[in-house]
Amino acid sequence: MKLINLIECNKELAQIEITGVTCDSRAVKPGFAFVCIVGSKSDGHDYATAAIEKGAAVIIAERDLGLPNQITVSDTHAAFSGMCANWFGNPAKDLKLIGVTGTNGKTSVTYMLKKILEGQGFKVGLIGTIQNMIGEEILAAQNTTPNAYDLNSLFALMKAKGCTYVIMEVSSHALDQCRVYNLDFEAAMFTNLTQDHLDYHITMENYLAAKKKLFGMCKTAIINSDDDYAEKLAEGLKCKVVTYSATDNSTYSAKAINYKPTSVDYEFVSDSCINHVKVNTGGKFTVYNSLCALSCAVELGFNISEAASSLKELNGVKGRAEVVPTGKDFTVIIDYAHTPDGLKNILNTFRECEKNRLVAVFGCGGDRDKTKRPIMGSVAARYADYCIVTSDNPRSENPAEIIKDILVGMDGTPTPYKVIENRIEAIKYAVATAQKDDIIVLAGKGHETYQILSTGTIHLDEREVVAEALAEKK
Repeated sequence: MKLINLIECNKELAQIEITGVTCDSRAVKPGFAFVCIVGSKSDGHDYATAAIEKGAAVIIAERDLGLPNQITVSDTHAAFSGMCANWFGNPAKDLKLIGVTGTNGKTSVTYMLKKILEGQGFKVGLIGTIQNMIGEEILAAQNTTPNAYDLNSLFALMKAKGCTYVIMEVSSHALDQCRVYNLDFEAAMFTNLTQDHLDYHITMENYLAAKKKLFGMCKTAIINSDDDYAEKLAEGLKCKVVTYSATDNSTYSAKAINYKPTSVDYEFVSDSCINHVKVNTGGKFTVYNSLCALSCAVELGFNISEAASSLKELNGVKGRAEVVPTGKDFTVIIDYAHTPDGLKNILNTFRECEKNRLVAVFGCGGDRDKTKRPIMGSVAARYADYCIVTSDNPRSENPAEIIKDILVGMDGTPTPYKVIENRIEAIKYAVATAQKDDIIVLAGKGHETYQILSTGTIHLDEREVVAEALAEKK
């Protein structure tokens, strides 16, 4: 492909034949365009010379590096996204994109909406945390929102395989780094905003500003009006704005909510309709997630009765309030809750159930926002009857130091707890000491089947660990 077809450039460079586009100097091959991305840990400009030596035909940078065939742009993140879209023939323009952003609930909302749209006969692509999907075909996912090259590659594949809609989780990192630059969304949904990723965004204001970028790229914004940040998010938006609420009157509201341990049902109410909704997952968060998905479906022009009927057929999402079969007189739940609000939601959901003890097994990730660790400890102590504090993904940090940070929030609380640093041993202890009618919540890992340690990544599927513990339990 000619360079002029990838990025605006002068006549001298326009006809250079480009054989590939990358922002990773290790992936450069002869004829490639290398884009110098400034990351949180490294600066691509430092690798531009190495890229030339490997045969890069052109360098795209934010400053003059004194190299041949260089194009200088104001933002290489945006330039890279645009070039990747052009490289794949701008496939997103032939797809109807729907985005969902927020701290918690993104994955569940995407799966719910996918089920609804498939019930209308459409082939749907899904891009998200757990996995990517083309209809029922499953593709591995590395990031919640892939980098621009992988994202456009996915769009091209989804288009080729007949997808009409693509529903995607859009992370704050992706928005801040222009991974979804210049995309047009039919609708964008906002679930909530609570403390997370402050190691990257530094302040909640920056975090919100990143999320808000999505709503400058859509035709319709669907906003959770019960969230504390809803008003700030909606302020100044030029697109159509609708809201949903589980506590008040809104564009779309949930009324007469009935909570059960493994399901919720309510009346979906708007100015034009009232329809009964049942979802096969428990918890207040399920009301919000399903209400969000249904509100979006109605805004897209679909019948609420048919949408609710499709949603009733969805039997949960892996790692989201997932009930693990035990064959015993106690219950084990696996959930991705890794933020204070997420942990509060999952524990509060099962706290309301008929039970003996609510046991929380949890930790916090390393190399991430340290300020939320004592908050997580405080939340667990407040909502659980017994806590087992362990490791999550410690990454390069010392697990014991992470646990010390968590315990600061538990000091002085009456809730008993035990520290077991090894997560496998912590889970086995929880199962081994389980009492009749206990509910054990394994929080933080959810769908993940690995653990990231300072020594590398190991296999850790909590379902397998529970099965082993049950086999050992007398």
